[in-house]
Amino acid sequence: MKSMNTISPAAESPEANENNAAATAPEAGAPAAATPDAGTPDAGMPAADSPRALLKQLQQQFEAFRNCLPLEIGIDKQLLARMPDLNRKLMRAALGIHTGSMRYLRAMEKATVRYDLDGKPGAEVTDTHRQHAKELLQQRFKKEAERKKAEREAAAQLEADRKRQEKLEQLASKFSRK
Repeated sequence: MKSMNTISPAAESPEANENNAAATAPEAGAPAAATPDAGTPDAGMPAADSPRALLKQLQQQFEAFRNCLPLEIGIDKQLLARMPDLNRKLMRAALGIHTGSMRYLRAMEKATVRYDLDGKPGAEVTDTHRQHAKELLQQRFKKEAERKKAEREAAAQLEADRKRQEKLEQLASKFSRK
């Protein structure tokens, strides 16, 4: 339902960089590269088995996710570098949930700078990306308003049907033969 031809930062990071991420990832039989201890998951943390569980883990581990900061483009590569055993499909789904959230879109709408995993400022947020976040929010608000309006209309119709049925029953009892 996207009406823009531009790619949002949320979509650009996981999908557009998929090929680059795959090219920089270690092969199946290759030894894993050493990663700094500060970025590796805690030994006590279980591996995430759902996108929401992974997102919760990322929020606990990285300031950018915890504070819902606008993420740098290519954040998926940073995640894979720090967490080489990360399931790519799960990561993309978790990133989609995070970057599609109302909180993130509101942050993007007003943001001027993007952040890396540690919360350090990086590149600027473009006007195009800010505008895209604003449009997504407007679409969501419009959709929610339409849903609520439909609910009110359905409730009003149910009430009208109930009253009509009640009147019919009153007439039936008044004119029925006993």
